[in-house]
Amino acid sequence: MNTLQIKQRTNRLKTFMKDNAIDVAFISNFENQFYFSGLKAILYSRPILLVIEKEQESLVIPTLEEAHAKEKTDADHLYVYHEVENRKGGMSYHEQVDTVISKLEPGSTVGIEYNALPTDITLKLMEQGFDIRNIQNEVATMRAVKSDEEIEAMRHSGRLVSNALEQTITNTKAGMSELEIDYYGNEYLFKEVPKHFPNSTLDYFVMSPSGLSRTNMPHVFSNTRQLENQDIIIHSRQVGLNGYRAECERTYFVGEPTERQREVFNVMVRAQQAALDFIKVGVTAKDVNQQALDVIKAAGLEEYVVHRTGHGIGVGFHEEPSLRFDNDLVLEAGMVFCIEPGIYIPDVGGFRHSDTVVLTEQGTEVITDYPKNIDSLIIR
Repeated sequence: MNTLQIKQRTNRLKTFMKDNAIDVAFISNFENQFYFSGLKAILYSRPILLVIEKEQESLVIPTLEEAHAKEKTDADHLYVYHEVENRKGGMSYHEQVDTVISKLEPGSTVGIEYNALPTDITLKLMEQGFDIRNIQNEVATMRAVKSDEEIEAMRHSGRLVSNALEQTITNTKAGMSELEIDYYGNEYLFKEVPKHFPNSTLDYFVMSPSGLSRTNMPHVFSNTRQLENQDIIIHSRQVGLNGYRAECERTYFVGEPTERQREVFNVMVRAQQAALDFIKVGVTAKDVNQQALDVIKAAGLEEYVVHRTGHGIGVGFHEEPSLRFDNDLVLEAGMVFCIEPGIYIPDVGGFRHSDTVVLTEQGTEVITDYPKNIDSLIIR
């Protein structure tokens, strides 16, 4: 992400602020901080605050992130807080936040993310007479429509995640643990990214729940459970190259699936394909969800659906917009989604494929790729 992109984003936010009489924005969600500044910390156990005003941007930041912030951002001011005695500046995050607040014009209107800014800071602003406005929806809307540069980064992530998924699936054998099969895809990423993307960052997520009970839990970490013959596995991966992610998931089998598993698997594949065939610019989010659900309903499996058909993706693992029953949003070019309807049946298994798609005026582009049919997903 280059300086020009960040400047364009902050200018768009500043235009919104001007049009809505907002004087300053406090950005506390760490994904939004990355989006507007380029700074992405490894841990946020020490809080960070991004402050965007008409003429300047500032960061409240701990000492150990000071050099990082100077390298990655064009912040006009750094309000550094310390954990070491006798250092100039505030000794705590809240002291430096107080310093920022003390410099605001009395009666200013402050835009905050209601779901992110700590309540004690919100109350302090209100007690001191500042007007509070919620800007989280505007920021989410900005992030939902990706630039060409963001989409290109996600295309790279799509190729990487697809290839990593392939390495895990093709190297799977009975007797391996979930953690062991994850290793093959991870090793691929650790070797390939440095070859082709110098000076880049890589972040990734992987989980491979296996067996009848664990595949019925859509979100669980891989563990040391060993794969058995006739096991079912949901292998799920995300890869983020330089902060931008893509996701690919496949349900597969060690040994022959049962007839019931074949039946449910094929319903899941048809449901995902129905959503993939339908999603495009101009349709609503809830109608995409309904396309997948209609297939599952027709097979009499609706009661085994426990989540939405899909979600946005980009800087975050899961972003808005959500492809769910109550979202009337009309989809736009530049939006990127994971399409992943799931079916979870006790004593039969969980079934979910996921692919990442980019919406364009010319059509829908799938940026992940691995076979989906059952015969390609049986390890014999």
